[in-house]
Amino acid sequence: MVPFIALIVSFLLFQVAGFLGLTHWNDWYTSLQWAVSIMLLLSASAHWGRRRSDLVRMVPPAFPQKERIVTVTGILEIAGALGMLLPSVAPVASVCLVVLLIAMLPANIHAARNNMTVGGRPVPRLPVRIGIQLVFITAILIASPLFQ
Repeated sequence: MVPFIALIVSFLLFQVAGFLGLTHWNDWYTSLQWAVSIMLLLSASAHWGRRRSDLVRMVPPAFPQKERIVTVTGILEIAGALGMLLPSVAPVASVCLVVLLIAMLPANIHAARNNMTVGGRPVPRLPVRIGIQLVFITAILIASPLFQ
C-alpha cells in the first residue's frame, strides 16, 4: 500500500513543483514518469533490510531460490525506475516493468490468500492487491513514450 501512496503523493508533489515554476515538471506526463520511478524505488527498497524476509515468504512454494528471486526483482525495479527517466530506454523499460509486475503477481496472490504481513502490517486482500497492481501497470503504460 505504501508504494501506491508514494505514487499518488509524488505525482501531486511534482505537479505542484511544476505549477510553482520548476519547468521540468510542468506537464503531467513528466510528473507521472517521475512518480512511477519514485514508486518503483520505494518498492525496491523493501527487497533489502528488515522487510526482505517478508518478501521471501511471499514467493509461492513452487518457486525455487526465493532469496535470489527477491534480489533480482529488486534490481529489476531499480533498473526500471531509472529506465523510465531515460528517453532512449523508457519504451523498453516500460514494457519490461509491465512484464515484471505480471510475473510478480503470483507472489501477491500467495501473500493475500495466506494473510501474510509485510513490515508487520497485513497485505491488502486479493481484490485490492490486484487493483493496486493494475494501477501500477496503468501508470507505467501511461508514463511510457509508447503511449504518449
